[in-house]
Amino acid sequence: MATLLDPTERGRVILVGAGPGDPGLLTVRAVEALKCADIVVHDGLIDPRVLDLAPATAQRISVAKSRSKHTLPQEAINALIVAHVRTGALVVRLKGGDPFIFGRGGEEVEAVRAAGLPVEVIPGVSAALGCAAEAMLPLTHRDHSSAVSFVAGQCKGLSDQDWSGLAGQGRTLVIYMGVATASDIADKLMADGVAPDMPVAVLEKGTLDGHRALRTLLADLGPMVTREKVQSPAIIVVGEVVMLSDAQDRLGRWARVAEGLSA
Repeated sequence: MATLLDPTERGRVILVGAGPGDPGLLTVRAVEALKCADIVVHDGLIDPRVLDLAPATAQRISVAKSRSKHTLPQEAINALIVAHVRTGALVVRLKGGDPFIFGRGGEEVEAVRAAGLPVEVIPGVSAALGCAAEAMLPLTHRDHSSAVSFVAGQCKGLSDQDWSGLAGQGRTLVIYMGVATASDIADKLMADGVAPDMPVAVLEKGTLDGHRALRTLLADLGPMVTREKVQSPAIIVVGEVVMLSDAQDRLGRWARVAEGLSA
């Protein structure tokens, strides 16, 4: 059976993880797929240098999404991919991070399979892994965290999500898409029993120009996001491992703040 990356095999789709931003974090297999593409259907935050890896003759189609504003609903994106594959094109569906971590890759695979068409998935470095590595923030550590969980800060509303037990001593919680709901996230976690002085990091635009890693305490998460004018894309990391990072301390004297929160 020929590999889907055989350049003579057309009429198929390859979902490719573009990683957190830096083109240097693409896998070799992802680069090979891009070089073979006839059509590149891509997210809005893909670095132009990544798109440049596709042939100049390849058609580039943006399906950029932002909070509460989608250029195309997911069903239309699925239909777009299927329609182009049926013309005999090799379609690369290029997604930020990894297609299967909050990338709706599973839905797109289902749509392509339902149409009876071949599909392959090439994983990418997820935003959590790439941004944490850049900030020297280990998501697990023998002395501080034996478990890590990933959640979405906007998916179907915070009230519909049960995060109890995911954050706290000895655990790390990574929150995607949580900038706009940072204050609600902090309230939700503290209501679940997470200490107000739990260390938190906000990793903004990881691996991209202008990236920042900011550190604070859980009770100050919402105010800090506002003060620092944090913008998406950004992830939030909650847990003791944050103290091991290179993130900049935005509270100054941690002990004094912790005392104030517990008073």
